[in-house]
Amino acid sequence: MSESSEPRFSWWLLLRLCTFQIGSAMGDILVTSIWNRIMIVNFGFPALPVGLLIALRYLLSPLSLYAGFRSDTTKFLGLQRASYIWLGRGLMVASFPLLGFSVTLFDANTNNPLGWLLALLSFILYGTGTLLSGSPFFALVRDVMPPARQGLALSVIETALILLFPIMAIAFSVILHEYTLTGFWELIGLTAVVGGFFWFFAIVGVEKHAAFYKAAEHTQAKARAQFHEFHHTFAKIFQDPRARAFMVFLAVATFAGWMQDAILEPFGAEVLNATLAQTTRYSSTWQGATALVLILAVIIWRKRKPEQQTPIAQIGLGIMGAGMLWLALTALSQISWMVNPALLVFGIGFGLYTFSAFQLLVVMTFDQAAGAYLGLWTVTILLSRGVGIFSGGALRDLLHAVTQSFPFAYGAIFGLEALGLFVSIYLLTRVNILGFARATGRIPAADAQVITAEL
Repeated sequence: MSESSEPRFSWWLLLRLCTFQIGSAMGDILVTSIWNRIMIVNFGFPALPVGLLIALRYLLSPLSLYAGFRSDTTKFLGLQRASYIWLGRGLMVASFPLLGFSVTLFDANTNNPLGWLLALLSFILYGTGTLLSGSPFFALVRDVMPPARQGLALSVIETALILLFPIMAIAFSVILHEYTLTGFWELIGLTAVVGGFFWFFAIVGVEKHAAFYKAAEHTQAKARAQFHEFHHTFAKIFQDPRARAFMVFLAVATFAGWMQDAILEPFGAEVLNATLAQTTRYSSTWQGATALVLILAVIIWRKRKPEQQTPIAQIGLGIMGAGMLWLALTALSQISWMVNPALLVFGIGFGLYTFSAFQLLVVMTFDQAAGAYLGLWTVTILLSRGVGIFSGGALRDLLHAVTQSFPFAYGAIFGLEALGLFVSIYLLTRVNILGFARATGRIPAADAQVITAEL
């Protein structure tokens, strides 16, 4: 496409695009809240290989940079974005039956190595599909919105995903109260059919509304030149100490914030004797609080400049750390009623941090190389999340092997998460946010002085 007219903003179109996240939420709840508990609690597998498979898609995250670049420069099956999205989501749909067959084999015999092979293939397909389709989908959302509303559209799309997580977690907990093989297959079928439908419905025909703003010189020849400049651009980013400090901060905060992702449900079962339905709702508890705080934060601080978000991020990280400390005490005391308040506190902090961190990502981006900067921040977040998830599972196995105590193992991990979150508060103070904003021309020196005085 080479349309030059600016697209018109449409709430109906934006809400339709939001339905894409129905399938995304269903898939993530299935593989990260239900499958991991079944593998660790019902089948008795170590958390390390389970966490590694869950983290696999995050460890493959550089693929998202390539997928976004391809959808910028090369049509596939006659379409600029949609064909890449459908290819990726098709791989995800194909991964669900493989996961079901893997669980079926383990249900009959936990020593069957074919079960692990099918699980690995399933997660490779799921992760590859997620990464192939994620960047083109967000690019499509941007393409079909006028420039003044692109930030709003992306925020609404992300908020929709966060809102859908607790909804789908509650729905799945009602459908599958306790593990049965038949019940797990029902969830697989439901996710493949319903999720697949909305992945198609959300974007079919949408691309015709897009404006790509590409003249002839912006096609293949220029794309190749840009690709050759890729290495040079990233070298310049790494030479900036402010960018390096921000990357370290993102890595530590993300690593610490997601260590519990693969072990939260097994913790509920092995320490608090919670049912599968109860542990599935853990995600709805903290993510529901995150979604509510995000909405309130947008309403309260919608006029606050992105350069002023550092204190909110620090407060959010502090609250997250307090929630993790509470969760550590819950594990050590084995008092079951403490878990939901701890998750609520963590979710509140996560909402504040997420709201402010998105703003800081925009500030720490140079307009002339926005794709490279945002790509680097995205890959940093995804890789750190994957390493954090894997590390949480590995530490659970190691600490339990050494101490033979599940309460101590989980409590120590939650305590380490709290420590990492508190350390990230300090690391954020080492990032010269205002200096970077001033150097890139986002704010004049006078405004930077005013903001510094206010902070």
